[in-house]
Amino acid sequence: MTDLIALLRGNPYPGRGIVAGSGRVYYFIMGRSENSRNRVFEETEDGIRTRAFDESRVTDPSLIIYHPVRRTERGLIVTNGDQTDTIRDVGDFRAALMTRSFEPDAPNWTPRISALLRRDGSFELSILKRAPDGRCVREFFAYEGCAAGEGRFLSTYRCDGDPLPSFEGEPLAVSLPEPEAVWDALDPDNKVALYANVDGAVKIFNKLGGAR
Repeated sequence: MTDLIALLRGNPYPGRGIVAGSGRVYYFIMGRSENSRNRVFEETEDGIRTRAFDESRVTDPSLIIYHPVRRTERGLIVTNGDQTDTIRDVGDFRAALMTRSFEPDAPNWTPRISALLRRDGSFELSILKRAPDGRCVREFFAYEGCAAGEGRFLSTYRCDGDPLPSFEGEPLAVSLPEPEAVWDALDPDNKVALYANVDGAVKIFNKLGGAR
């Protein structure tokens, strides 16, 4: 099992990341551009949404404003884009994501990462990413659950780069530290916001404006 804190401290730019595990889920966003960094998480009736911190500085809202988390009858949906709504509306995790693809942000072609966490502790993770020939590779991972203190980590990128290299392989088995430790481990220049749900208790960390 990988130490999540060490993993994050050693990686200045994993992009967006989901950690799903026993009684916990974390979702963080990072940014390199002013447009990406000008965001905060805000609670909604069924989860959270991203919002521009300074509306006057927004240049393109298309891929940065969305609902990362929504609670549904089927479980908690967590994603890095508007596929959250696709999963909610279609009702089937895999079927919904079979209709979606990676983001159209050449040359990075940011993968879409998604999770569905059920009340019985089981969960699914998915990544939609671009193959060298331009086609979409859709990978799905289903877990019956995790041992206490353990989770699975999936991010959009392996590390910083130009273009950014997509995550590869199965989601990593990682430790589940406290939310404050996760926030502190993210690169101070690139981190934007963190959503933490620990046994149903939600805590939000925003670089602009501070914690909730």
